[in-house]
Amino acid sequence: MIISWNTTQQCNINCIHCYRDAGPKRPDELTTEEGKKLLNEIAKVGFKIMIFSGGEPLLRQDIYELISHATSIGLRPVIGTNGIMITEEVAAKLKSAGVMTVGISVDSGNPEKHDWFRGYKGAWEQTMAGIAACRQAGLPFQIHTTVLNWNEHEITKITDTAVELGAVAHHIFFLVPTGRGKDIEDTTLKTTQYENLLEQILDKQAQVPIELKPTCAPQFMRIAKERNMQMRYTRGCLAGTAYCVILPNGDVQPCPYLPLKAGNVRQTDFDIIWRESPMFNELRNQPLKGACGSCGFDSSCGGCRARAYYYSGGDYMAEEPWCSCGRS
Repeated sequence: MIISWNTTQQCNINCIHCYRDAGPKRPDELTTEEGKKLLNEIAKVGFKIMIFSGGEPLLRQDIYELISHATSIGLRPVIGTNGIMITEEVAAKLKSAGVMTVGISVDSGNPEKHDWFRGYKGAWEQTMAGIAACRQAGLPFQIHTTVLNWNEHEITKITDTAVELGAVAHHIFFLVPTGRGKDIEDTTLKTTQYENLLEQILDKQAQVPIELKPTCAPQFMRIAKERNMQMRYTRGCLAGTAYCVILPNGDVQPCPYLPLKAGNVRQTDFDIIWRESPMFNELRNQPLKGACGSCGFDSSCGGCRARAYYYSGGDYMAEEPWCSCGRS
């Protein structure tokens, strides 16, 4: 199982697609002690991979203390960052604290396009410096790319760049309209583009030595099964079943892109929320609607629950709108 904690709303750049609408620090963010209590409860439930994200998690003054605590209780910490703040000193401290992998965002091979998308002039150059610092420290890193219609033609080229840079993986995020992402919904990939790119990614996987992982595109599991490809994943969409996210103020959601509250860790211990949330139990036990419930791949794909929620007008059990499977 895998879990994310958006440790802060604060960010040092202004990405135009940010699902968390990050910027200024929230006054109600979990404290260090509340964060350690949360981590204890996460470990108690049986989660293993602990993602520290944001905002920009490196802006939290206690981030190394929190990561060290996660390590000490048996969690496997990873961190998601724009990479701009990673110096050789920061990389060494992250490694010492126990970080297993750093996820660093790279959205284009063109520095100007990357800077525009990230809302920060010089982001590309500083991100590349952060990657070099990780490499120098012997800290494993992976590349994260958000795909839209303006950079879909670059995705497999960015994979090649990731290999050249020494990344251990390339994770490709298909935009879900939430947060500031709602303002650029018209740039998201629709059915044909969506599935064509998934085919290209799976083709590329056979050519490169690193892991390629489409995210918020669960039908990659169906396509892989149709090709008889062996995948180490058991299901595409994990929202509320083997994954969830904690927001900076302690609210718990099924995933970062499905803006529905299952509880708050200040009011109820996380392990109780995870076990007893009606929403989580519906996601785990109730049949999906529409084509997602009748295509035959519901147990391995699951359809993107956040995308279903957005395009159905609020039903997170509805069918995934941009999947061709099960439709005439």
